[in-house]
Formats: sequence, structure tokens, C-alpha cells
Amino acid sequence: METIALAEVAAVLADPSRATMCLVLLDGRAWTVGELAKAAGIALSTASEHVTRLVDAGFVARVKQGRASYVRIADPRVAELIEHLAQHAEHRPVTGLKSTVRVRRLGFARTCYDHLAGVVGVALRDGMLAEGLVSADAGLALTDRGHAVLDELGVPRPDGRRALLRDCLDWTERRDHLAGALPAALLDRAVDAGWVAAEGNRAVKVLPAAGKPFAALGVDLAALQP
Repeated sequence: METIALAEVAAVLADPSRATMCLVLLDGRAWTVGELAKAAGIALSTASEHVTRLVDAGFVARVKQGRASYVRIADPRVAELIEHLAQHAEHRPVTGLKSTVRVRRLGFARTCYDHLAGVVGVALRDGMLAEGLVSADAGLALTDRGHAVLDELGVPRPDGRRALLRDCLDWTERRDHLAGALPAALLDRAVDAGWVAAEGNRAVKVLPAAGKPFAALGVDLAALQP
């Protein structure tokens, strides 16, 4: 039964158009079927069929906003599965200056669904552990000092059933960055405060205003710049 289930998952992503849709949805936003069709380079009717397949497989969910209908990744675990599988495609040799620049930007800072990844994401995990904001003694946990620093930075503590903190293997750095509800809230705060900005294609631009708040989290951004 496990072999059959694995084969079914593989079959969902075996189609290039569905795989492309899943990859673009990794930016954490909700997309219309029309936008997904354009991204995949296929007809709207074909895209609708693919979305239905993805919904049935539990990969994506439909969201209604007034009269508009959107599609988004159904669960963070699905996003991480796609992120990890994507490493096999992203590790292919790049050709041309544009592709090289894109890969470098993704490697430095990008979104992994709804949290930071890349060099900056790994440094954030290292820094928060080194500063005593996060403890790994008995699983990842936010310390009292961590609570205080995040309060100063205006990062809310999310409620809900999702794990607050956990490790996520970074496919470019081959080390862990932080995933979970808290890193997601931290990224939201960073965007809202103008510390970082989305550049498209999941790349994240670290802005000058990020220096001080990231230093409070144990990250020397100047030392990370390529």
C-alpha cells in the first residue's frame, strides 16, 4: 500500500505542467487558474483539469474570495515535499547569465513556502541558537530571551495547531533552516516592516533596514553578502 501511495504522489508531479504549477505556488501566494495557466504555458481549460487533479491529490486547495477563485498549496508539508524534490531540477547546470544570477539570488535568500531559506535562512537559525533565542536541548523551542527579542521586533507569536519551530533541510546549503509558524510570522513581519522584499520567482531581497533587526536575531548580514 505504501508503494502504491508513493507511486500516486510521483504520478501527480510527473506531468511538467502540474510540476510547474506546484513550483510557482511555492511562493506562498494564492494564484488564479488563469495565472497558473500562463505560468505553465498551457490553455486555461487544461490548467483547470490539472488543478482538479492537484486538488484531488491533496496538493492544493481552492480558495474563494468574493467572486474570485484562487488556488494555493494545501499544507506546509506539501510545500516542503515539493521544495525537496525541486533540488533535483535546480541542481542542473545553469546556462546563461540570467539563469546564473537567478540561481545566486535564490541561493542567498528565498522563500521556502512561507519562511526564509538560503544563506540568510540558515544564518537565522544559527544566529538564534547562538544568541540563546532558540534552544535545541529537547527539540527546538523559543526561550524567554527569544520571546523578549521577538516582542521588541514586533513579531507576533502565532496560535494554532501548526508546530511553532522545526528544522527544514535547505537544499542549496545542505543544512537546516527554521520552518514552522514562528518563522512564517517572522517573514511576514520582515516584509511588512520593509526589512526584506519579494523579487519574484521566490527570491527575496534583503533591504538596508534589515541590518539592525537581523543583528538582534544573531545575523550579521554584511558578513553574508556574496
